[in-house]
Amino acid sequence: MKYKEYKFVDFNPSWKGEPPVRLSLVPYWFLAALRVVLTLLPQNGYVHPDEYFQSVEVVAGDVLDIDVSRPWEFNRTFPIRSITLPFLTVGLPLTFLRKFSSLVTEWFDINIQTPYTLLVTPRLAACLLSFVADYSLYRICCAYGQNYRTRLITLASSYVVLVYGTRTFSNMMEMVLLSLLLFLVADCMSFSDRVIHHDEFLSEKYRTARSPVERVNVFKMRSALPPHSLTHCVTVATITVAGIFNRPTFIAFAFPPIFFWLHRGLGSKTVGFKDFHLRSLTFILSGIPTVLLFIVVDSFYYGYLTNSEIQELKVTLNNFVVTPLNFIRYNINSKNLAQHGLHPCYLHFLVNVPLLYNVLGVVSIITFIKMIYRGACKQWSSLPRIQSIIGLMTASFITPIITLSMFPHQEARFLIPVTLPVVFLHAQRMQPSPEQPKKRKVIPGRGPAIGYLLTVWYLFNILLTVFYGFLHQGGVYPLMDHLSEEMQTKPRFTVLHVVTSHTYSLPLSLLQLHNSKHVVFNRRTGEKYQRARQFFTYEMGSKPLEEVCLKLEKLLEDCEEKSVSKKLDYRLYLVLPASLSEDFHNILYSSNATFSHSVSRVFYPHVSTEALPRFLGGAECFEDDLVGFCDSDRIYQSPLKYISRLMEQFGLILMRVTKRTHSRTRE
Repeated sequence: MKYKEYKFVDFNPSWKGEPPVRLSLVPYWFLAALRVVLTLLPQNGYVHPDEYFQSVEVVAGDVLDIDVSRPWEFNRTFPIRSITLPFLTVGLPLTFLRKFSSLVTEWFDINIQTPYTLLVTPRLAACLLSFVADYSLYRICCAYGQNYRTRLITLASSYVVLVYGTRTFSNMMEMVLLSLLLFLVADCMSFSDRVIHHDEFLSEKYRTARSPVERVNVFKMRSALPPHSLTHCVTVATITVAGIFNRPTFIAFAFPPIFFWLHRGLGSKTVGFKDFHLRSLTFILSGIPTVLLFIVVDSFYYGYLTNSEIQELKVTLNNFVVTPLNFIRYNINSKNLAQHGLHPCYLHFLVNVPLLYNVLGVVSIITFIKMIYRGACKQWSSLPRIQSIIGLMTASFITPIITLSMFPHQEARFLIPVTLPVVFLHAQRMQPSPEQPKKRKVIPGRGPAIGYLLTVWYLFNILLTVFYGFLHQGGVYPLMDHLSEEMQTKPRFTVLHVVTSHTYSLPLSLLQLHNSKHVVFNRRTGEKYQRARQFFTYEMGSKPLEEVCLKLEKLLEDCEEKSVSKKLDYRLYLVLPASLSEDFHNILYSSNATFSHSVSRVFYPHVSTEALPRFLGGAECFEDDLVGFCDSDRIYQSPLKYISRLMEQFGLILMRVTKRTHSRTRE
């Protein structure tokens, strides 16, 4: 198969005018710098709890020795997550921050280990890792003579890269590993094609040689051809194993690249099934050391394997834990998945793909439907060739989505790894089709008009970057920063209790609380003790506000009792989206609650999809000295007042809850 057969045209081949002008890479470098800048701002948006609770919360507790909310996936009885990659991607940056902070504190008496640095340091590491996808895309395009400028600009302008690519998601690591895997496989395919082409050419020359001298020369040239069958075998196997231990769903993403790596050149005169079986065996053997490494590290971390057991030679199979197997065992049980939400099988194709890639997603789905139609009509020649780069990218997009659609729990972030295949296949489709110079529409001072697809692409990515990067749960980080300052300035024997409603889980690692489980030794008295906890959180999720009020009353009663018996002061807070403040006031006013409240602070902007702002209707709220209440019969008198009340709903309220000193009578 000749190398030139892989080339496909980015522009309309029927256009006979001037050759298309290459796009400048200046927009790409601007977008690449923007990715770093948005990471350092930082983005206050809180996309999903897993960006903290599957990496930062776990690793920060071990590296910084602080109190954290350790998620159930990392429990020691049945762990389903490997700790190796999180320690490499999050643990190393936090270790550097801890040591560098201690040096700065010692030399300059400045504490740089703040909530800001704890938030930004792991994200900056994730941001730098995301550039692996850019580099992989560039190298693939160069290997196959494709337009890398358009694709790089499209990739860098995607909100998937700007937002998800700078967060510590395991899905982000899947994107990085799959991009690197696709680059290595594409490089192997290109290299094998060239070697096989030369080998077949020299074989024909050897067969038609007329003299022994000519045959000897051709034989020497064939012998000088480099080996290609096992190129990058160890690296491909290592990346595959690392991806599976990072998240076992990586099997679905890695299957197409591995399939194409094994089938390189199969069917040609020089590559047969013997080479296929040799590649398969070598691939399996190459992955075994990495598998053993991950298993041993996880077994030590979760306490299944200890040094004493190794020294006493009391090691059995029960001393090892294989987290991917536990992950699969947990997720094949539909009852377990029901706890996280069940979704229809078509959600990935009809909702998640367009949500992640808007124009590119719709084009990808339409292209896939056309492929199915052509296959049903037996138009085999119009389908991607099995050993081409288009076939590799198409399979790397379709196969994972079909596989993941079989599982009833589906989230958009699960499809982040297919970003590179989508961009490679369809980025050039958004560019305006070149027209004849006479028909080309030109705007004075701006050049050719931008295609409407490209306009839609940039518009949606800007909106989604603003929404997920800064608005969605955007008040949580400022809240944690405020609580961190309060924990440092509060009186010594004062305990904080924080109740959250219709808000994501609070990442306690940002508070840098002393590890309450750590045993402290007093050298003067010789006693051992544990520091008492001074911060408690109570997550109410999306439960009705009536239950939230009952929870507050119970907590207030317990705190008052401990205040009398143990002489412990307390501060009780409620964290609530501003869009629910009116309902909360109404419930308190109608139920004659035993506590009063006051607004300590409001953090803007904040949008909670569990409690969206009310764009139509509404009521004005009033407050007396006891409790706030609303008059639902009042109507906004002016558009400015309506806009003002609407903007007030885009916030996260921190309310101080105290015991009512006197009763309130309703007239």
